Amino acid sequence: MSSHPVVQPLLSLEEYLALEERSELRHEYLGGHVHAMSGASKRHNRIVGNLYRRLADAAEGGPCRVYIEAVKLRAARDVIYYPDVIVACGPDNGDPLIEDAPCLLVEVVSPGTERIDRFEKLLAYRQIPTLLAYLVVEQDARLVERHWREPQGAWQSEVLAGAGKIAVPCPELELSLDEVYARTGVPA
Repeated sequence: MSSHPVVQPLLSLEEYLALEERSELRHEYLGGHVHAMSGASKRHNRIVGNLYRRLADAAEGGPCRVYIEAVKLRAARDVIYYPDVIVACGPDNGDPLIEDAPCLLVEVVSPGTERIDRFEKLLAYRQIPTLLAYLVVEQDARLVERHWREPQGAWQSEVLAGAGKIAVPCPELELSLDEVYARTGVPA
């Protein structure tokens, strides 16, 4: 007697979007595969809040829109993620649930998402024509990876640890690690 693995059918994008509308959990969508997202720690939430507050304040009165955690990002035709922070400064696509033209994306990593955030999402995000920068933020150490697109189109990266400031292209500002990690208990 042989056992056969259970094969889950692939969902269409429309089926996924319908599932998300009625689901209490958030799911990311990769080419028909659906992956449930886990909850965030208080530290993760504080870092996301610090980033949102600073970016939203800088965007006030300008063309940029800042979203956190619950807004979907269409990273490709058949790839939907929920970045921790999205900044978009171009025309709004009119979709109330999905952003598809970000200029800045931020992910705060946890042990369960680190590989996906550092590799899978980095590769996917770099394919978004409007994206100027992607920040990968550690939650248990003062460390931020900044990946950015040069005007000629080449991607560069740097790591900032301990103290200092990160250049953010949209809205244009310098974000200090003190601001990112304020009230988190992460030592300098």
